[in-house]
Amino acid sequence: MSDLVPVRTPLYLVDASLYVFRAWHSMPDEFQDQQGWPTNAVHGFARFLLDLLERERPQHIAIAFDEALDSCFRHGLYAAYKANRDPAPEALRRQFAHCKALCSALGLAVLAHHEYEADDLIGSALHARRPAGMRGVIVSADKDLSQLLFEHDEQWDYARNQRWGMAGVKARHGVHAHQIADYLALCGDAVDNIPGVTGVGAKSAAVLLAHFGSLDILYERLDEVPFLRLRGAAQMAVRLREQREHALLWRQLTTIALDAPLDATQADFSRASADAQMLQGLCDALRFGPLTRRRLFAAAGLSDHSSPASEFA
Repeated sequence: MSDLVPVRTPLYLVDASLYVFRAWHSMPDEFQDQQGWPTNAVHGFARFLLDLLERERPQHIAIAFDEALDSCFRHGLYAAYKANRDPAPEALRRQFAHCKALCSALGLAVLAHHEYEADDLIGSALHARRPAGMRGVIVSADKDLSQLLFEHDEQWDYARNQRWGMAGVKARHGVHAHQIADYLALCGDAVDNIPGVTGVGAKSAAVLLAHFGSLDILYERLDEVPFLRLRGAAQMAVRLREQREHALLWRQLTTIALDAPLDATQADFSRASADAQMLQGLCDALRFGPLTRRRLFAAAGLSDHSSPASEFA
């Protein structure tokens, strides 16, 4: 018998919203489509996506978008979930639709659902493909997604070009990958408007999980908390006891779902044939310049027969 370990096929899972928002805030607003709407976010996202495709040449890739901005199942559990965020303006919503269409035109699998967030879709896709010998390459800086990492997976903060695997999560966040949801339940997540347990900060949460291992065991052995070498441990035990139901609710919010509905036609998320007509139409409507057009058609494995007249690359 051979001792060689089979090489796992990488499945690239892109947290698109992060890169669309980043482009929206960083790209100049000089880009407009044929109707005069801004397209700065689409231009920035296209550049990121092209760079990724040219650099990695992924054979299996899925691009996950957030469509559950106010209809996610988590809102049913906690009405104030993400209530600290302003709704996306119409100009940005239009650009999200263009970004999705661009991915589809390139033959990339697009993940979006009105009840599940991008994190859930990424987690469900990875969970579905692991038994087939795939490993995840999660393209996102979001710490929530670190809970998905198993032995062969990695997370990639593309903007900073930093990659880490399951073993690297503790160095970044002070807890193991499988403890991330419990960690965020304890100390809260201001980005998603999750309060956490009063008086439990990031360091305290890490100490509690290092000692008990999980939120469930922490509550089974809550009487031990006052004796830990932790500032304010006695009061912390009182707060933990008082807010037990809240802590368990916060964990429901911070745990990524692995059972979100996926399009069966996408199967293993292999790159499909590009749609030349759709891609050409998008390039015209969004007024992409010659350089971007050439890169898009090259990434799609197509020939660009157009000769666009535009000042923007």
